[in-house]
Amino acid sequence: MTPRDVLHTILFEHDAGRRVALCVVVATRGSTPQPAGVMVCVDESAAVVGTLGGGCVEADVRRQAHQQLGAGAGRLVTFKLDADFGYDDGMICGGEMDVAICPLNPNDDIGPYVAAAKALKTGAAIIPIRIRQNEQQLEYRVHLEAAPKLLLAGAGHISRVLADVAQRIGFEVHVIDDRTDYANDHRFPPPVIVHVGDIARSLKKQVRDGVAYVVIVTRGHKNDEAALGAVLGSQAKYIGMIGSRRKIKVIFDDLRHAGASEPALAEVHAPIGLKIGAVTTDEIAVSIAAELISVRRANQYQTVEGPFPVHTP
Repeated sequence: MTPRDVLHTILFEHDAGRRVALCVVVATRGSTPQPAGVMVCVDESAAVVGTLGGGCVEADVRRQAHQQLGAGAGRLVTFKLDADFGYDDGMICGGEMDVAICPLNPNDDIGPYVAAAKALKTGAAIIPIRIRQNEQQLEYRVHLEAAPKLLLAGAGHISRVLADVAQRIGFEVHVIDDRTDYANDHRFPPPVIVHVGDIARSLKKQVRDGVAYVVIVTRGHKNDEAALGAVLGSQAKYIGMIGSRRKIKVIFDDLRHAGASEPALAEVHAPIGLKIGAVTTDEIAVSIAAELISVRRANQYQTVEGPFPVHTP
């Protein structure tokens, strides 16, 4: 589940006239199962959308959030993750998590959440989280990032598995191929977005926004080379190409002769995927997904600011 899923659940429940509670990790100290910025929501049936990572903490957040439905103000709850905490075996992470629990009622203004859900379709967003503590109203500001775009060049067997895995880890998946018998909604059902046409031209068009991750797994050497040439030197956050070392050397040499720079070629992940000894189609797809995660999470930015005092007239 992504922040966008949580926001959509809040909007859906609010439109239906039902109460819901947004719960956000706003600060952590020491070792914790999730970083600041992770969020879940709890509805009137006590169902949870999203995860905070720790079973005991999540169960207690769920319980407290459900009890808070209908309350007027949010509050901050601190969880100490030691062996004494929990309903069963406890937790031994040793850190602390501050979780803001914010009940939202049908008559509350959810304009900031509507705006954030809209902004996340194309870029980043900020949502305000307000709590009351020691008779003072405080606000945290949570920064959310848009789902990264994954461009799969080629609609073969690896792409079919990787498309499914990538959706589960929060990517917006696009599949590009020039074969309608491979690139279609039957093989890649929504929300995967299918593009049928020249692979290189489609890639060049889709990679322009600078937030894309490109995986090149076409049906052959010529298509791989054309696809790589189309995105080489672009602002893509990740470019990976499948192939043996001999095939990769041939393609790189061809691109060098065509004017490709060494720094641009050095940025390409080839052979693609983490080195886990993958052999089967499913294993290769998992190794690629793992590499996508490692690149995406390499540079974490500050996700929560605050708390700031709220000055009301």
